[in-house]
Amino acid sequence: MGFMTGTISSVYETKAVIIAMIITAVVSISVTIFCFQTKVDFTSCTGLFCVLGIVMMVTGIVTAIVLSFKYIYWLHMVYAALGAICFTLFLAYDTQLVLGNRKHTISPEDYITGALQIYTDIIYIFTFVLQLLGDRN
Repeated sequence: MGFMTGTISSVYETKAVIIAMIITAVVSISVTIFCFQTKVDFTSCTGLFCVLGIVMMVTGIVTAIVLSFKYIYWLHMVYAALGAICFTLFLAYDTQLVLGNRKHTISPEDYITGALQIYTDIIYIFTFVLQLLGDRN
């Protein structure tokens, strides 16, 4: 996943990659702090996140089909913004799963899986923010 992200980042301008990295770091830290102190339980909304993932997948397929015939700038930006918002919500859900003290939690034996889920969410947030900010060479 790191190799994939590095390869994708090499296509974009350096300034856009650094700005996307800073935005991703700020969003990740903000979501983590929010999950530490909030009373909102994202882990009880599992069905909503399942539907959100399905909507994201269908939107991605439709966007890929449409963009293969003709590039539509606003459609690409809408998909990137939707993806960034979607994976920010997934990050909040996965962070609360790891933190515990909610309706659903993961056991201490599964903390490695939880860390990988959080890592994957952060990487996807970075790639979607990079799509929003970056101008490919």
